[in-house]
Amino acid sequence: MPPETRPVALVTGSSSGIGAEIARRLGADGYAVVVNSRSSIEAGQAVAEAVGGTYLQADVADDAQARGLVDAVLAQHGRLDVLVNNAGVTEVIAHHDLAAATPEIWRRLYDINVVAPFVLVTAAEQALRAAAPGCVVNVSSLAGVRPTGSSIPYSSSKAAFNHQTRLLAKALGPDIRVNAVAPGLIETPWTADWTDLHALVGARAPMRRTGAPADVAEVVMGLVRSGYVTGQVVVVDGGLGLMT
Repeated sequence: MPPETRPVALVTGSSSGIGAEIARRLGADGYAVVVNSRSSIEAGQAVAEAVGGTYLQADVADDAQARGLVDAVLAQHGRLDVLVNNAGVTEVIAHHDLAAATPEIWRRLYDINVVAPFVLVTAAEQALRAAAPGCVVNVSSLAGVRPTGSSIPYSSSKAAFNHQTRLLAKALGPDIRVNAVAPGLIETPWTADWTDLHALVGARAPMRRTGAPADVAEVVMGLVRSGYVTGQVVVVDGGLGLMT
């Protein structure tokens, strides 16, 4: 198959919510978008069809599947210009309940939220360098910036993800830019039943509302387009972090 003439973007975990909106924005901006999910195959295929892209199923927490995902993108499209590490997971545990935050939970969250994106960047490095410059955008969380979040393991994993972003930006420049967005509370299927928290954010955040996936996708697109920005973690929280 000849190389894709359009720039190619891979968005992990993009069958719904923030990832799906990022995929839509990239497609509207002229990218050939590869949609990915671990399960939710029909939803992922629907997003890919809507954006005129392709769908690839893979569990990015599995090293072999993560590397195979990048190989499949290159086999189908012949290039990779943008990698959006959006796939992630949480566990809701009260911060004071230390016993509930078991080592197994810590390992699972770190495998998905920290190790998996590093494996993907490693697998994609040569293709991203060939794009000159390639671009990585990591979808992190306000919980990695401020002492808040759904659990201590989750928040710690996102803090590590933010620092990984900065370290990779130093290691991979100038050929590859690496940035992150750190959303606050966003209205997604993941947070749909967090009614009290949505109300609290709407009352306390300076913007007086929780965020929408489009708010995050807008900043992701800004980072994709900004050729002189690297190593940054951009908070997208309606000012909530100012209040905690």
